[in-house]
Amino acid sequence: MILVHVDHDRGAVDPVSLQALTLARSLDPDSHAVIMGTSECAPELAEYGASVVHVAEHPQATDYAPQAAAQAIVQLMARLSPAAVLGAGTARGNEVLAHVAAITDLPFAADCTEITLGSPAHVTRARWGGNLMEESTVSAETLIATVFAHAIAAVASPAAGAVESFTPELSAADLAVRIVERAGAAAAGVTLAEAKVVVSGGRGMGGPESFSLLEDLAGLLGGTVGCSRVVTSAGWRPHAEQVGQTGTKIAPDLYIACGISGATQHLAGCKNSKTLIAINTDPEAPIMQIADYAIVGDVHAVLPQIIALTRAAAAS
Repeated sequence: MILVHVDHDRGAVDPVSLQALTLARSLDPDSHAVIMGTSECAPELAEYGASVVHVAEHPQATDYAPQAAAQAIVQLMARLSPAAVLGAGTARGNEVLAHVAAITDLPFAADCTEITLGSPAHVTRARWGGNLMEESTVSAETLIATVFAHAIAAVASPAAGAVESFTPELSAADLAVRIVERAGAAAAGVTLAEAKVVVSGGRGMGGPESFSLLEDLAGLLGGTVGCSRVVTSAGWRPHAEQVGQTGTKIAPDLYIACGISGATQHLAGCKNSKTLIAINTDPEAPIMQIADYAIVGDVHAVLPQIIALTRAAAAS
């Protein structure tokens, strides 16, 4: 049996958790999910192969409580004896399973793209944002690992999804991290990780005011806006829009990179895009070398033309 920790934000399941469930099913059809604090998404987890959905409920634990979630998983492990505990290779997923590994004194393999169970288990891990693949063996009674974002496509395979709630035994230390307040407006529309079209800007946009061009184009294409790390560092756009190894890893049908040179960490976050269009004044920029379509030019001259053509096509 495989146990999969589900990363969620107020009941919205992170897509990488569904990818982890898909990988778990390939290892053992009897795959269970464990989620902290909510049963709302049980039908979705069942749709992606969870035969049982374990809901850890505690009156003092918020939906983001990594130590509490880890303790809940450890207590389930003692009862179920899974061959492996998998999770999403997200910031929260890696944090929770790192706690699990520390509590159980078991090795932890983060950001796996392939897993083969056995004695020992064999894993392939993405390093440096996927630019280097590491093959390792893990000798442990139970493998603890997270799945690298977009290493595998989430594929539905309906299972029973029986909901079993339990209350983990938690200490004050387990409850030390909790959400006190949520600040800022909730993001509207599709999330960056799930968007089919992403229009991103970098230093070449010149300033925050130019991102209105990207918003216009993204709106016409039914997509969302992203940016590079230098843009968030400058305070032009929020970190939630950052594409890259230290931001969000994406796999859209179309990625349009505007004024982005293509640092290694940015390319690591967008390399799974099905079609990449780059607009840059420098034909030798790294992103221009990997783009499916490279447009040499100033984004301020090129984007208005693309927007006008897109509007005309939509109106016809």
